[in-house]
Amino acid sequence: MTYKDLGGNWNFPTSIIAGAGSIAQLADCCRQLGMARPLLVTDPGLAGMEILTGPLADCRRSGLAAGLFSDIKSNPTGQNVCDGIEAYREGGHDGVIAFGGGSAMDAGKAIAFMVGQHGSLWEFEDLGVNWQRADAASIAPVVAVPTTAGTGSEVGRAALITDEERSQKCIIFHPGMLPGRVILDPELTRGLPPAITAATGMDALSHNLEALCSSRYHPLAEGIAIEGIRLVREYLPRAVADGQDMTARMQMIVASSMGATAFQKGLGAMHALAHPLGALYDAHHGLLNAILMPYVLQANRAPIEQRIERLARYIGLPHPGFDGFLDWVLELREGIGIPHSLASIGIDTRRDELVARMAVADPTAATNPVVFTGDQYRELFTRAVAGDL
Repeated sequence: MTYKDLGGNWNFPTSIIAGAGSIAQLADCCRQLGMARPLLVTDPGLAGMEILTGPLADCRRSGLAAGLFSDIKSNPTGQNVCDGIEAYREGGHDGVIAFGGGSAMDAGKAIAFMVGQHGSLWEFEDLGVNWQRADAASIAPVVAVPTTAGTGSEVGRAALITDEERSQKCIIFHPGMLPGRVILDPELTRGLPPAITAATGMDALSHNLEALCSSRYHPLAEGIAIEGIRLVREYLPRAVADGQDMTARMQMIVASSMGATAFQKGLGAMHALAHPLGALYDAHHGLLNAILMPYVLQANRAPIEQRIERLARYIGLPHPGFDGFLDWVLELREGIGIPHSLASIGIDTRRDELVARMAVADPTAATNPVVFTGDQYRELFTRAVAGDL
């Protein structure tokens, strides 16, 4: 079986078209959602590249009056969303194509969500029942096209947006933010450099792993997470070593979507720390999760040990058990070039108390297997800075 035999049309958790060359169906997906004038939202690095200009031109040749918006940061901000809303309205658009990595996914979904709302974006932060304030009928349709295999935001019902005034990443949530169509085409990830392939792939692993270990009860999500981790084990090293290995690219883009599907069960301390660190240091989210992973696993050991032992057996580790799994994580990181400490990417402990407070308040902290205190988050953070496992 070649990578061209992998794929299909799936309907969980939304309508997904998966497989090599599936980007050719972009215009059809837009029309299925009622779009005639979509706004394609992407990041500046992709805006002039063939993987984007080709599909955009195809949409226009098919009769869609497609616009382009690319003024977003790698950690998209509230201002980026406001600028996108303005571009959407000025162009008379009727839907969004979110095209790119996690930044484009999050910005695109937030723009589509906010075009019909009144008030501030931050009123819909994922706290309590804030989402019920929204006018669900006014949310614009979204076609999501990921070009990285990591965040899985294409199958998520939320967007991670930085509030620059508070130096805080906020999760904006509404069930209606789930894209109506998703295209998973591994050909779009072919040009990712090894370092980005590694960091985004570890992000996919963190989503599957934290979902599995979450304190919530959701066996369906656990089953998805376990298989997602197996795919990462088998295919991430291959994708990093050879970016032209399209079987590995296909399996990783699927593992990414699986992680984001699974984490409706919840996330944990990796993300509770990665969110404030991303906001404060503008660091890559996937890389932060990758560095934090073994430190959080070790801190969570007591309640997750049996679950990790079952996982280790399932994915075929030679030494199944918690220690064997932790050793695999460390070996995987080293093999694909992930640093061992936060200090190696320029993060120090000068703001340790602020990081700890923000981690405790982060929504993902609530489903960590251990409810850490601020002091415990501070210790976890300082260990990760120093590389003290």
